[in-house]
Amino acid sequence: MRIDILTLFPRMFEGILEESIIKRAIEKKLVEIHITNFRDFSHLSNHQVDDTPYGGGSGMVLRPEPIIEALESVKTKDSKVLLMCPQGVPFKEKKAIDLSHEKHLIFICGHYEGYDERIREFVDEEISIGDYVLTGGEIPAMAIMDSVIRLLPGVIKEDSYLEDSFMNDLLDYPTYTKPANYRGLKVPEILLSGDHAKIKAWREEQALLNTKKRRSDLLEK
Repeated sequence: MRIDILTLFPRMFEGILEESIIKRAIEKKLVEIHITNFRDFSHLSNHQVDDTPYGGGSGMVLRPEPIIEALESVKTKDSKVLLMCPQGVPFKEKKAIDLSHEKHLIFICGHYEGYDERIREFVDEEISIGDYVLTGGEIPAMAIMDSVIRLLPGVIKEDSYLEDSFMNDLLDYPTYTKPANYRGLKVPEILLSGDHAKIKAWREEQALLNTKKRRSDLLEK
């Protein structure tokens, strides 16, 4: 997979690209990530990319030409263009799975008051990571990128994510490791039994109970 990120702040991505699973995926050549500063496509002598809104109002609005022309410089026939936006569709695990099958993802990270409305004509999907507003689209792009890359074949073992929370519309079951008894808090006996059939049934039951306790809205679906 190829990923292109259009942003005003390329250095924000330095950490996430140089650590953990994403770094290993890049080293294995399972994903190729490029970052473009769309300020480089400004038509103005001072490289300004925003301006005051027509009709008045507070804040600054991103101009269309830097973003659209940066987009055109990296877009291919296989591209899926994602606009990071609080007005977008809420991001879910199913969307991460769908995106993991794409060949080329392009993330547009906005900033300031918002986008010139005409930019929307050039994107395939608008995605939000929650009903709140951040200073820019960089953090949402990182979150989505991390969620998608871990699903790519060869990045992590398939067993590591098939039973993750939300994979079957349920939260994950409780997990434990050594020691078996810590300050009187004990690992459930069934997990020490060696009876894999009973353990599997217990985990399925616990996933339901965990979902009911923490996210009952998932069960209502």
